[in-house]
Amino acid sequence: MEMVYVPVGEFLMGSTDADKRADDDEKPQHIVYLDAYWIDKTEVTNAQYRRCVEAGVCQVPRVMEEHYWEEPSTYGDLSMAEHPVVHVNWNDARTYCEWAGVRLPTDAEWEKAARGTDGLLYPWGSTFDDRRLNFCDKRCVYSVGVEADDGYHRTAPVGNYPTGASPYGVLDMAGNAYEWVADWYDAEYYNRSPTRNPRGPDSGEYHVLRGGSWHGNARNTRTTNRAYGHPPSTNYEVGFRCASSRSPH
Repeated sequence: MEMVYVPVGEFLMGSTDADKRADDDEKPQHIVYLDAYWIDKTEVTNAQYRRCVEAGVCQVPRVMEEHYWEEPSTYGDLSMAEHPVVHVNWNDARTYCEWAGVRLPTDAEWEKAARGTDGLLYPWGSTFDDRRLNFCDKRCVYSVGVEADDGYHRTAPVGNYPTGASPYGVLDMAGNAYEWVADWYDAEYYNRSPTRNPRGPDSGEYHVLRGGSWHGNARNTRTTNRAYGHPPSTNYEVGFRCASSRSPH
């Protein structure tokens, strides 16, 4: 996996009341200082995850059969080897990153890599652009009244939308697959989070998910949007990428 360098410094995290699409868990907007780090250029693919499975470390992605709406797994489809791996839970994602010698990004690291230091609402700017991401367009099985066509019913190959790159050149940070991050979820955390290298609450019931997915829309693919998932659960729209505090080279 190619990793992208994100330099040391401050950035604007979260949303203001001016963004009418923002939920309360995105507020207040605040300045955060982060040490330098590296983050995967794309989401981890089926092919990359397979190497960890074949090494006897990672579990095969699993469909939660009790969820009647679940989509079939793409993991075994060789034509989708370069699509993001999904149907992995938070523990699977952490295990893979540790096997690869890295870790899951923090919530703050993910957001800085997605929006840069200028408070962008999307990785490419502050206006939604349906040409720059894989989202729930007219091909999406759950779409209602959307005329845009990104070319895919569900996930797309990673890196397929280069014009959607973040200011650091990170790809697919809007749409394609939701991404697990390291932090526990707390809707009130921004009211008390540290200003330097925040790591999230010490415990919780859910972990934060970022970035929206192929099932997402303009609202939940914003760089500030925070979703959450139960750590043991898997889902057809949830994958991950890794980060590192040390140079991967």
